[in-house]
Amino acid sequence: MTLLTTIFAAIICTVIWYKGAPKSEMKVGSLCLIYWGASLMWLVDAISEYVEIGAEYFTPAPSDMLNDLYLGLSVVALGLIIWLVILLVKDPKGVVKAALFKKK
Repeated sequence: MTLLTTIFAAIICTVIWYKGAPKSEMKVGSLCLIYWGASLMWLVDAISEYVEIGAEYFTPAPSDMLNDLYLGLSVVALGLIIWLVILLVKDPKGVVKAALFKKK
């Protein structure tokens, strides 16, 4: 479930990035890289686990699937938090700078 969750997030993010590719104002490319990196990590984990336990890999217990789903969602949330920090630091539209140096 972790692999599926991050792959879906990566695909959705890539489609959003591709629609606004020339501008890239919101730094969505960074978010895509975060999600594709996480997907690659979970793919390597799935391959190594399949090599270790064999065909049992495809019949997980429901509690294991639920735990993996929560882990995948937390990875997606952490990726969004990292992207928001990058967005606030880069401040492509100057909103944070304008708010900080606003004269009353």
